[in-house]
Amino acid sequence: MNTRFFILFSTLTFLIMIFQNCTNPKPEFSEDVHSFSNPNDVVVKHIDLDLNVDFANKIISGNAVLTIENKTGARELLLDSRGLNIIDAFIDDAQSTNFKLGESVEFLGQPLSVRIKSNTKKVTIEYETTAGAAALQWLEPPQTADGIAPFLFTQSQAIHARSWIPCQDTPGVRFSYSAKIKTEPGLLALMSAENPTKKTIDGVYEIKMTQPIPSYLLALTVGDLEFQTLGERSGIYAEPSVINKAAKEFEDTEKMIAAAEKLYGPYQWERYDMIVLPPSFPYGGMENPRLTFLTPTVLAGDKSLVSIIAHELAHSWSGNLVTNANWNDFWINEGFTTYLEHRIMEELYGKDYADMLASLGYQDMVKAMEILGYDSSDTHLQMNLKDRDPDEWEAGIPYDKGHFLLRTIEAKLGREKWDSFVNEYFKKYAFKTMTSDKFISYFESQISDKALLDSLNIQAWIYGPGIPKNVVKVESDAFTKVEAQIETWGKGIPASKLETDNWTTHQWLHFLRNLPKGMNRDQMAELEEWFGFTETGNSEIKHEWLLRVIENQYEPAYPAIEAFLTSMGRRKFLKPIYKKMYEQPEMVAFAKFIYQKARPKYHPISVDTIDRILEWQG
Repeated sequence: MNTRFFILFSTLTFLIMIFQNCTNPKPEFSEDVHSFSNPNDVVVKHIDLDLNVDFANKIISGNAVLTIENKTGARELLLDSRGLNIIDAFIDDAQSTNFKLGESVEFLGQPLSVRIKSNTKKVTIEYETTAGAAALQWLEPPQTADGIAPFLFTQSQAIHARSWIPCQDTPGVRFSYSAKIKTEPGLLALMSAENPTKKTIDGVYEIKMTQPIPSYLLALTVGDLEFQTLGERSGIYAEPSVINKAAKEFEDTEKMIAAAEKLYGPYQWERYDMIVLPPSFPYGGMENPRLTFLTPTVLAGDKSLVSIIAHELAHSWSGNLVTNANWNDFWINEGFTTYLEHRIMEELYGKDYADMLASLGYQDMVKAMEILGYDSSDTHLQMNLKDRDPDEWEAGIPYDKGHFLLRTIEAKLGREKWDSFVNEYFKKYAFKTMTSDKFISYFESQISDKALLDSLNIQAWIYGPGIPKNVVKVESDAFTKVEAQIETWGKGIPASKLETDNWTTHQWLHFLRNLPKGMNRDQMAELEEWFGFTETGNSEIKHEWLLRVIENQYEPAYPAIEAFLTSMGRRKFLKPIYKKMYEQPEMVAFAKFIYQKARPKYHPISVDTIDRILEWQG
């Protein structure tokens, strides 16, 4: 090959590569193994809902009108669906079109294929939900706080939105929405959107959400609810018997919003309202934009558990604003949010308070490592959830290992530089998605100090197992005092003589977690008699105490286990207690006895988890 021909050949090859890159641009949406949808061809930009909430038949029915952008001239729109009864489909001006549900896949449901044209702008799906919809819990009046009216709430995270709305159920796709909700008069309908504060006479509500959100943040709740304002931008919804207690508990919400804005820039969702749901809600909180869902188990009466508000509020930046592109990168949402939560609490209540939170988080991370195994790939921050339920993970990994990665970066970089980076990060990627790879690239592009980057070894944190050696640990003076009291008690000093005045919830948790192994009946009775753990109204403390009850087979407190497990459905509490009971052969029958009574009261998400733990056959 002569030189001239070689140059010509090389130039043509280069031009072909450029042309291919221009005609086949990098896909906008990263692969999501938990979605059947095809947003790189056709993407949903807006949804208009017209839905009827039928409590008598426990069905949501109506229409979802999807405004789409057909980017490639595709003739098929692929949506996610799980257990939905699809009645009909139309395109644009009510033109009937073909649709087909594919084969069902475990966890994922079925792909819904809708025939479209290259110029189709709107797709209307007429549908109804079916029994067992994973996102929905229908409650009879006795299952609510007031026992007067029925109640409905949704839980769309991670991939349950598809069980009540046909959609592109992936965190990579964002859309705005509006809704017309029709329900029984006397009930109030609310969504993750701009909401009413009073009931209408006819039970019809017009709701809109102008900011684009991913499907897992779609939320609906209907019940006998009242509203109280907490300040200029915040308020609380709850049943009438709960509203005053909830308003008192969360009266510092405006201060939290101000503290978060001071640290991380303007709040971009206009209002931050909350709702206290019935006890069966499976999580502590869910960060649905403009309407955080909360469990009543955080109503301790002394504001001792309000860090959950800081956490859900922090999601307004990390998660709701900058979102993990798929569930393998869940730490992008939760690691950042846990870090932000601690910074907000430090701003409001001081460094000692934040250090206690961090110390408990470190304990949770270590516990998760011990459960999974330090060499397990499940301890990577970037998870591999292919063919797995994205709801099943050990919180100590995405939440706490993610938090300690960011805490370590802060320590190495310096708080001022790190805060500047985080602020720019939220500005640059607002209303966009993030992956682990993209985060590393962006971080490295902003940090010129190669030695610093090498010392951080972020790759090992995200793609490697266990706890990296460069982790920045945290010391808590308050916990050191707790440990001294545990040692004193271990030497035979009566519990009544221990110095526990003015201890916080976090100190009590540290106390319970670090009690000696194998305590006898007399020791357990002494602790119960003096500190009254079984009767406490603090759910976090009671949960930790009941784990010690099971470990030490303290039978006098067994009725409290049953009472606790049948009074609420928060998965964080249910999972460890049932698991610990199931690990002890003599308690398996008791665990199943309790579960048989409690199971009908639990949300489908909690039921799925406990069914697996107990190998439940019904």
